[in-house]
Amino acid sequence: MPELPEQFVLVFKQHYPTVVRQLIALVHDRTIAEDLAQETFLRLYRKPPDDLSRIGPWLYRVAMRLGYDHLRSVHREQKLSLASSEQPDTIQVQPSGEESFMQKLDREDVLNVLGRLSDRDRQVLLLRHSGYSYVEIAHVLGVNKSIVGTMLNRALSRFKQAYEQEDGVQHG
Repeated sequence: MPELPEQFVLVFKQHYPTVVRQLIALVHDRTIAEDLAQETFLRLYRKPPDDLSRIGPWLYRVAMRLGYDHLRSVHREQKLSLASSEQPDTIQVQPSGEESFMQKLDREDVLNVLGRLSDRDRQVLLLRHSGYSYVEIAHVLGVNKSIVGTMLNRALSRFKQAYEQEDGVQHG
């Protein structure tokens, strides 16, 4: 087995836990998040970015793209599965546990709204939701830590407005 370059191993050890944590927050499944993180680092190994000083934000962007691609593919599969299982003479049985069903709907609403936000708003909200400190968020996004609070407030405000619009469209 060929030996990996020392710099890649160091970057992997430093950033892998963070990338996995970000992906778990997005996909809500540790196994899938770990698979997506491995794909992220495979892409880094195959074609690293030109500017290695900003490797954290690069890894974050690649991981989030892979995560959103995964969510879109799962959503498509669910739609296809539902469409193929619906037949005119069959009786549709509601899933047990109304509460879990409502939580799933809420989660889908949140993901839909997040998908409509700008990349920067989505990133700052997901990072904060994942437990990142303002300093860590500033590092990942490549901004001064003094503006992270403002970025979060604005992103949260835009999220709330978009969520209310989503809720109004679905229930209005």
